[in-house]
Amino acid sequence: MQRQGSIGGSAAISIRATGGVLLVAHLAFVAWLTLRPLDVPWVMPPNLRPFAGIRADLALGWQEGARRITEGLALLAPLGVLIPMAHGRISASPLGSLVRTVAAGALISLGIELLQTGVPGQVVDVDSLLLNTVGVALAHMTVVPAARVWLRRRSKRAHRATVPQEEPSQGRTPTIPRVGIAP
Repeated sequence: MQRQGSIGGSAAISIRATGGVLLVAHLAFVAWLTLRPLDVPWVMPPNLRPFAGIRADLALGWQEGARRITEGLALLAPLGVLIPMAHGRISASPLGSLVRTVAAGALISLGIELLQTGVPGQVVDVDSLLLNTVGVALAHMTVVPAARVWLRRRSKRAHRATVPQEEPSQGRTPTIPRVGIAP
């Protein structure tokens, strides 16, 4: 028996819709946070050397360095969960999903960095691109595989509960002798 309608039914549609709404809301928040002009007396030069900003943050002390690195990791980390949620598949390849999500997160982070070049008070920092991408990957690897396993188990349980059990076989079908099979 084949299912009619969309793949996954109404639960998948509600997960996709929720994921899409949360994704748009998070991207709007990130755009507001990172692309608003800052009123500062002077601006640091752009950082185009990988890990130079991270080293500078760690040189400020372990507490301040950890805070700044955590902020960089956490800015786009929700995308690691929201992008697969908006995609809505519970039986996707784990590696393929990770690659797609990290690539999308890296491209969004790159877009933010490129847009920051035209915003007063904001500067390009290649380390924020790296930290944002690592944050997306960590969030995806931490949450998505476990959530997909849980959703698959839940849908199997729900499917078993709604599908009526087949009746046991009652033996061979009786045949009438001397009646041949129609051509």
